[in-house]
Amino acid sequence: MSVALPVTQPDSPQTVRAALEQAAMRLPGESPRLDAELLLAEVLGRSRAWLLAHAADPLPAPAKNAYAALLGRRAAGEPVAYILGRAAFWSLELEVSTATLVPRPDTETLVEQVLAHAPQTTACVLDLGTGSGAIALALARERPHWNVLGVDIDPAAVAVAARNAERNTITNARFMAGDWYAPLGDMRFGIVVSNPPYIRADDPCLQGPGLSHEPLGALASGADGLDALRAVVAGAPAHLLPGGLLACEHGAAQGAEVRALFLHAGFSEVCTWRDLPGHERVTAGWLPAQDGGPAGGGLRDG
Repeated sequence: MSVALPVTQPDSPQTVRAALEQAAMRLPGESPRLDAELLLAEVLGRSRAWLLAHAADPLPAPAKNAYAALLGRRAAGEPVAYILGRAAFWSLELEVSTATLVPRPDTETLVEQVLAHAPQTTACVLDLGTGSGAIALALARERPHWNVLGVDIDPAAVAVAARNAERNTITNARFMAGDWYAPLGDMRFGIVVSNPPYIRADDPCLQGPGLSHEPLGALASGADGLDALRAVVAGAPAHLLPGGLLACEHGAAQGAEVRALFLHAGFSEVCTWRDLPGHERVTAGWLPAQDGGPAGGGLRDG
């Protein structure tokens, strides 16, 4: 008597939907599904909208292998922005590299508040520690009548920022290498902004998956995290015009200490603006128009 043997079916190809679902389950971070979609869109040369519309399509074997390689990098903690070589900030798409930080949404608070409180007139603006040029280019995009100069100690970061200006066709921003105010001579500005390093050098978060791939010099600043902020605030009066604005990003628990630095340096109307989650994020102050002008401290919701 003959026995019917089961027919072996070839393995079904993995679909786009299945690939995304499996990837999202293995990725770290707060947005694993978004990361999975961004990486697969990169491999396929498609948009995220295309992935959703073609969720039942089979994933070609070469794409599956390339996707697995990118997922391995992300699973090891490398930021998606470094894997892709680009990141979104404000209305810009920016090149990023290991010479620059990945721009954060929190930093948009600095851009938003400077635009809201600075005069609409022509201004010369200085961005210290510019990195990828995110702050400088966002301000220059929104205020084409401003002239913006970004300074960074790392020539590789300066090169990235310059390419980002070209990438976004922004012509009123330029960049130069230097250590804070050192290359500026006697130049003075109407506005100085900075997102300097402000994490304690011994903070365990620096070794965590979120930060371990980013440049340490752009993150950590001394035993209390305030060394760079001290340098930026103390040097600002010599490079601001009378009545000029200084605005600095800082850690959520550093507001009181940074306000004290501003007041000690002689700034008036010192205030702190909050980010979207409600954390103290940006402190600002104005250089008195005349010596001996009033100075005060406070907290302003932003």
